[in-house]
Amino acid sequence: MEGQFPIEKPFYPVRGMHRQAMVFSAKTDYGLIALMDLAEASGSGQRLQTHEIASRHAIPERYLEQMLTSLRKAGYLKSLRGPRGGFQLRLPPEEIRISEVVACLEGDRRPDHERGARDTPEFQAVSALDQRADGARAAVLAQLTLRDLLQERDAYRQAQPMFFI
Repeated sequence: MEGQFPIEKPFYPVRGMHRQAMVFSAKTDYGLIALMDLAEASGSGQRLQTHEIASRHAIPERYLEQMLTSLRKAGYLKSLRGPRGGFQLRLPPEEIRISEVVACLEGDRRPDHERGARDTPEFQAVSALDQRADGARAAVLAQLTLRDLLQERDAYRQAQPMFFI
């Protein structure tokens, strides 16, 4: 899907407030933001250092280093040490699936508690709902690449008003 995600972000009422249905962990948010920066730099062959990305987006540098290391070990990034070192994408943005990046950064998304001990129809209904929601989330994320995310970001950039002095 070019420039737009395949579904709009739904909102659900929660005691008079709204929240997004699909929420990523801070780790995944930061990892995806860093990948967008690295994808933008990849066109020129430029390497980005952790402190550059961290300062640009107000991300804790040590936390970002952990995410970038995970992404490097998973084969999405390559790195070079030293004063002229930094990170680069190993793959083109159109080959990086968001679902795979999320799986790399979030790991297995299992419930915090064991549902087996709660074998009532109510808990079974909630568990089935949770499974359907996870399935829908996985289907959306599997359709998207890093290139799609960049196009979405660019659409937001163009929509921002420009002020000239």
